[in-house]
Amino acid sequence: MSVLANRCPVSVPVDLPPAPPAPENLSYSLTLPAAAQSPAIARAATRTVLRAHGLDDMTDAAVQAVGELTACAYRLAPASEVFVSLRYREGALRVILFDAHPRHTHPRLATACDTRRRAALRVLACVVKTCGGDWGFGDAREPGGGTRMWAVLPREGARSYTASARGR
Repeated sequence: MSVLANRCPVSVPVDLPPAPPAPENLSYSLTLPAAAQSPAIARAATRTVLRAHGLDDMTDAAVQAVGELTACAYRLAPASEVFVSLRYREGALRVILFDAHPRHTHPRLATACDTRRRAALRVLACVVKTCGGDWGFGDAREPGGGTRMWAVLPREGARSYTASARGR
C-alpha cells in the first residue's frame, strides 16, 4: 500500500502558489498580554498588516482604533491576555477585541461598568464616527465569556481620515 493511500485526500498538498496579500484575504488574530506595552504592539502589527495587504490608506484610523480598543481591554481585563482580530470584508476593516472582563448581572454594576468602558472609548467613538463606521461592546459569545469590543471602519471613511490626519 502506498503512503498516499493512507492520507486523507483533502490533506494532500496541492501545487497552487499562495495568494499574495490583498485586502480581500486580510484575516489576522493575535493574543497579547493584558499589559501596558500591548497597545503599542497591536498598533505596530496593524500597520504592518495593512501595508502588506495594500491598505496603507486606512492606516491612521485603523491604528488609532486598534490602540484605543487594546488599551481599554488591558485596563479592564482581569485576566492576563486579550485577543485581537483584524478582518477586511465588504470594503471595511473589522477590529474585534475580547477581554476576560465578565459582563455584570447586577443592573447598577452593569451600568457603572458600561459607563466606564464607554468613557475609556471616547476617542475611538470619534474616530469611528469620522470614518462613518460602527463600534460597540457587549457579551462575548465565545466560551469563557468576557467582553467583546468592536469597530468597523469603512475604507472610504478611513481613507479620508488618514488624508486629513496627514494634511492632504
